[in-house]
Amino acid sequence: MARAFLAFVALVFIAYGLACAWDPTLPARLAGLSILTADGYAEMGAMYGGLQIGVGLFCLMGALNPQLLKPALVLLVLSIGPLAAMRGLSALRAEDAIGSYTFGALIFESLVTAISALLVRRRPV
Repeated sequence: MARAFLAFVALVFIAYGLACAWDPTLPARLAGLSILTADGYAEMGAMYGGLQIGVGLFCLMGALNPQLLKPALVLLVLSIGPLAAMRGLSALRAEDAIGSYTFGALIFESLVTAISALLVRRRPV
């Protein structure tokens, strides 16, 4: 179960990361942001492309290597968990209603965090 879960998460992160690396304006458009400078373009490519690919590759390594399975799950809990928490808190603090991008990301991130935490608890030290 944990290996299949990590493989699925790896596929999602790598695919989205590659799409964002290819076109850094993609996540900006989806989130309703504007990229105003070359620095902004580089930042979107790095954070939404590079970081997503890196997390996905580590999850893939965890799916393929039993020694990295639990560390990959912990990575998801400690990185995607706070991401979901801050996205949710920020959405609550916003004056307008959130859109489908934020709602979908919040659901995905919350589920990934919850499932990862449950799977970590099931793994022996």
